Amino acid sequence: MDLYRKVRLACAEGMSQREAARHFNISRDSVAKMMAFSVPPGYRRTAPVKRPKLDAFTGIIDGWLEGDREVHRKQRHTAKRVFERLRDEHGFTGGYTIVKDYMRQRERRGREMFVPLAHPPGHAQADFGEAVVVIGGVEQKAHFFVMDLPHSDACFVRAYPAATAEAWVDGHVHAFAFFGKAPVSVLYDNDRCLVAKILPDGTRQRATLFSGFLSHYLFRDRYGRPGKGNE
Repeated sequence: MDLYRKVRLACAEGMSQREAARHFNISRDSVAKMMAFSVPPGYRRTAPVKRPKLDAFTGIIDGWLEGDREVHRKQRHTAKRVFERLRDEHGFTGGYTIVKDYMRQRERRGREMFVPLAHPPGHAQADFGEAVVVIGGVEQKAHFFVMDLPHSDACFVRAYPAATAEAWVDGHVHAFAFFGKAPVSVLYDNDRCLVAKILPDGTRQRATLFSGFLSHYLFRDRYGRPGKGNE
């Protein structure tokens, strides 16, 4: 899928199909097929995304972690302690890993993404955040997709029940429609819905759905986590 995206992007930026076939060492027929479809024909998601078992307990975790702001660092909750309390005090039946992943993601959401003060036109940045909202008189947590254009300060926000891969893609589609076009590039953090794995050399292995999405819209993805570099 990554080769698919690279070939389509190279041709969109001016490389001929003949040159692309030679550069990527594939046949011209393969290049033509790649240009005809944004993802390989026949690609389908094999199973729906399942909601994590942790959803009903995130409010409890958030309360504990907010309370940790008032105590000494050594007294704050670790992922192991949170898991044990959920299990022993609230009957949580999920695993330790999903608790640890939630806490890591929550910490990352709370950190400010660094971007330069000088912003060239045509570039965007996107992320997911969380907020407590009231819908129909019921207080609940919402996950909101945000895309902004730093050069013009234009911003688009759309709320979702969860920050899934599908919500990432849907948020992009609505943002592009709102702005009137897709940007040249988008800056991200290394969210697992987008980046399946970071290899030892810093190369990112993109999630399949996101890679196909990049191939369709032909914009470049960039990543801002320190020490990993941009692509």
